[in-house]
Amino acid sequence: MHVTVRTHPPQTLVGSTPPPAERRIAARSARTGRKEVNQLLKLFDYLERLNRSDSEAGQTMAEYGVVLAVITIAVFGALALLSGNIVNAVSRVAGYIS
Repeated sequence: MHVTVRTHPPQTLVGSTPPPAERRIAARSARTGRKEVNQLLKLFDYLERLNRSDSEAGQTMAEYGVVLAVITIAVFGALALLSGNIVNAVSRVAGYIS
């Protein structure tokens, strides 16, 4: 088994630390030298980040959709209730213009 050990840390911006997922990947790759294991661990970390980041955004979009549906129903209901008065008002304005 061939193990590669880094003698210097990866270059990062001054004062910043890599995200936890990248630190786990670096620690795992130092322990195992097999590419297929490292690729599988990277896939698991990617899926974990993907699952964590989408949970809040999906709820927000669903909330916006519900609010939009309620407002649309309210507008159509108001137009249906006031349609007779709206037609009379438009007819009066048309009579003044002509």
